[in-house]
Amino acid sequence: MKKNMGSADKIIRLVIAAIIVILYMTNVISGTLGIILLILAGIFVLTSIINFCPLYTIFGLKTCKEKLEQ
Repeated sequence: MKKNMGSADKIIRLVIAAIIVILYMTNVISGTLGIILLILAGIFVLTSIINFCPLYTIFGLKTCKEKLEQ
């Protein structure tokens, strides 16, 4: 797996995941929607940790900076 996520993208995903967890813990969201959003938050955290998003590969996106080889 090649890295395809930039640092700004990782931070945004982690912030969204944290907001979802906080909303779930304070019972603002619950039930089936809450479980689905928690799963999404887990995916956001996982993809942020490994610096790779499978959907980016499918759509040909890459938000990380290219390293120049000399």
